[in-house]
Amino acid sequence: MLKKKNKGNSETPENTAEVTNDNGQTDGQEKAAENNQDGPSIEEKHKEELSQANDKYLRLYAEFDNFRRRTIKEREDARKTEGKDIIVALLPVLDDFERALRSMDTATDVASVKEGVALIQHKLKNILAQKGLKEMASVGTTFDADLHEAITSIPAPTDDMKGKVVDEMEKGYELNEKVIRFAKVIVGA
Repeated sequence: MLKKKNKGNSETPENTAEVTNDNGQTDGQEKAAENNQDGPSIEEKHKEELSQANDKYLRLYAEFDNFRRRTIKEREDARKTEGKDIIVALLPVLDDFERALRSMDTATDVASVKEGVALIQHKLKNILAQKGLKEMASVGTTFDADLHEAITSIPAPTDDMKGKVVDEMEKGYELNEKVIRFAKVIVGA
């Protein structure tokens, strides 16, 4: 509340009285009344904005949490079925092996059994090649530690075979241009 003082005689009651308007309110009361008449106070506006921001934050947090759970579940499902396509492609080869085993019981000609097994191997290699598997050629190439695993070294049969792969114990394989198994080789020294 504001009080106006008269610089003159300070003992009169008129000099120390508060200034009032026509409605009988002081200046401070008048300003508060104007704020209430125009709408909510600044404090109420801030509280409302804060509650809206908190609500928005909680909704965003819940949405992110749901997204995180959903992606974890999708990854888990993908891991469970990631090899499904290759397995489905290999099932006919498995069926061929079962037929070959049944026919071996009654077969009298070894050449036909050998030919059947060779056909199954060819079918298996074709399926794996379609999926991106490729055999690495090693014999006669220069030894490369990025592609080969040296089992042992032997004296080179000729001078030009020194430092090169003389024999291959296990083939190396690449899957989509990335080595998935190193070739186990014997190197000429």
